Amino acid sequence: MNRYSVIVIGGGPAGSATALFLARSGYNVLLLDQATFPRDKVCGEFISPAADAILDDLGVLADIEATSPVRLKGVAISSYEKTGFAVEYPPGAKKPMTSLSLPRLVFDQLLIQKVKQAGVEVREGSKVTDFIIEDGKVAGVRGRDASRTSFEFRCNMVVDAGGRNGVSLRRFDLQKKSRGSRKIALAAHWTVPKPLKNYCQMHISRPGYTGIAPTGKNQVNVVLVVDKNCLPEKDLQEFYVRTVLQNPLRQSLLDRGRVEEKVRSVDSLAFSVRPPKVGGLLLVGDAAGFIDPFTGEGIYLSLRSAQIASGVIDTAFRKKDFSRASLSSYESMRLREFRRKFLLSKILQRLIYNRPLCNRVIRTLAGNPDQAATLVGVIGDYFPADKVMSFRFLWQLLKNAAETATSSAPPNSRFQPEDKTVRIDTS
Repeated sequence: MNRYSVIVIGGGPAGSATALFLARSGYNVLLLDQATFPRDKVCGEFISPAADAILDDLGVLADIEATSPVRLKGVAISSYEKTGFAVEYPPGAKKPMTSLSLPRLVFDQLLIQKVKQAGVEVREGSKVTDFIIEDGKVAGVRGRDASRTSFEFRCNMVVDAGGRNGVSLRRFDLQKKSRGSRKIALAAHWTVPKPLKNYCQMHISRPGYTGIAPTGKNQVNVVLVVDKNCLPEKDLQEFYVRTVLQNPLRQSLLDRGRVEEKVRSVDSLAFSVRPPKVGGLLLVGDAAGFIDPFTGEGIYLSLRSAQIASGVIDTAFRKKDFSRASLSSYESMRLREFRRKFLLSKILQRLIYNRPLCNRVIRTLAGNPDQAATLVGVIGDYFPADKVMSFRFLWQLLKNAAETATSSAPPNSRFQPEDKTVRIDTS
C-alpha cells in the first residue's frame, strides 16, 4: 500500500494549484483525477486580473503567455437591452492591467503538465469512491482506475478539489440545499467572422443572462445562465442558440457566427457547503461551495483557496497535528477572504432578475464612472469587496439611482463596449 504526505482529488485549477504549492514545499503528493487530460469543462473561461500574481507564483504564467492568450482590457455590462457601461481596467505597475480569457482545454492542460514537472505523481482515469477513516480523521482514499482495478492509498492529508461532485460532499453530506430556483449554465464556443472587442461582456436579459468573452482571434465563449425550469424537454441546442440570439446586442456581436460544438451544461450553479467534521481533510475550489458565476471569479477563488489551504496544511505538518481543530483555521481564513464577495454575489442575483431596478442601477453606473469602476474592480478582485459592501458606496449608489429615476435622459439602447469606457487609478 503506497503512502503519501498529501493526496489531492481533482486536477482542475484548485487541485493542480494545491499540488504545486505543496510539492514546492517538499511534500510527497499524489494527484488523482477520474478524467484523462486534456479535457474540457463548462466555464466562462474568464480569469480575473488578480489571478496573474498567483499564476506567476505557481510558475505557470510564462507557459500561459507562450500560448499568446487573449487578454481582456475591461468589462462591459448591459441591462435588458436598455442601457449599459464598460470599464477598462486601471494601469498596472509595469503594464496595463488585463484579464486572461483562455479555453479550459488549454488552461487545465498547462496546469497538469506543470504539476507533473514538479514531481507530483499524477494518476489520470482514477476515480476516488471513498475515504479511509481512522481515529476520527481521513487517513487515505479508495477507488478504481481506468481498468476498474481497485486502489487504496494512505496519507496524512487529503485535499478534495473534485468540484461540485466532490466525493466529500456525498460521503459526509456536506452540501446545503440551495434556496430559490435552480440555475443552469449552457455553454459553447462560437466562431465569428469578425473578432470581438477585448472585453468580457455580461448581458442581462430574460430569461437569464449571458457571458461572452473572446478566447481566440475569431472564437468566443458564450455562456447562457437560466432557471432550470426554462429548459425544454427536447432540443437543448436549439433552445440555447435561439435564446442567445434573441437579444439584439448578442445578435449583432455573433452575426453570421456559428456554434462549433454541442452545447454543454452544468446544473445547480450556486450552493454552499458545511465544513467536514473529520480531521485530515480540506475542501478547495468548487468543492468548498460555488457562487453564481455572474461575478466571474471562479478560477481566481479556486487558486486563492488552494493558496490558503496549502499554507494551513504546511502548518499542520510542522505541528504534526491533522485534527479537525488544527485545520479549522482554513474555514475561518477562507470565510474572512471571501465572505463579502459572496454577499455581493447574492445581492447581484436579486438585482439582475428585477428588471426595473436593474435598468435603473446599470443606468446609474453608466453615468457615474467612479462607481462603475469600483464595482468592476471588486469583480476583478483587485479591489477588496469592502469597497462595494460599504454603507457609503451603497448609499451613494441608491442616491444616484433615485436621481436617475427622475432624469428624462433616454436610455442607451444601442450600447457597445466602446460607447462608455471609464478608468480609475488605483494608486
